[in-house]
Amino acid sequence: MRVHDKEPIGQALRRFKKLIERSGMQKELRAHQYYEKPCEQRRRAQLRKQKAARKAMMTPKV
Repeated sequence: MRVHDKEPIGQALRRFKKLIERSGMQKELRAHQYYEKPCEQRRRAQLRKQKAARKAMMTPKV
C-alpha cells in the first residue's frame, strides 16, 4: 500500500486496516492464533450450518 503525498498518517492507517479486513487476512490470523482441536472445528462448523439453516427458515420469502 502506498501512502499518498500529504496524507495524514491516521487516514493512511485507516485505509490499511480496511484493506486487511477486506482481504480476509485478519480473520485468517485470528483463526490461527490458538490451536483448536479438530473435533472442536467440526463442532463449530456444524453449529454454523445449523444457525444458517435456522436463519433461512425464519426469513420470509418474498
